[in-house]
Amino acid sequence: MKFLVIDNYRGDIMARVECDVDYITLENDKGREVDGVQVTCGKCGKCTQSFGTTYKSIKRCLVLLREDCDCDENNFYVVPE
Repeated sequence: MKFLVIDNYRGDIMARVECDVDYITLENDKGREVDGVQVTCGKCGKCTQSFGTTYKSIKRCLVLLREDCDCDENNFYVVPE
């Protein structure tokens, strides 16, 4: 389990929400099991999933979470190095 930080910029105020990254097994279009990641918003519990376990897969989940998060906020998601 890994933690990520979500920054929410509202003028000079910045809110932080921790997200969980879990490494899971997903089923692809052909019915085969492949490794993937699931990122869960620590504020609202919304989950996004992506195939692969690299930084790019995690970043894709963060972009999807930004678009679909139920917090109704304009969050900026970053992965700490």
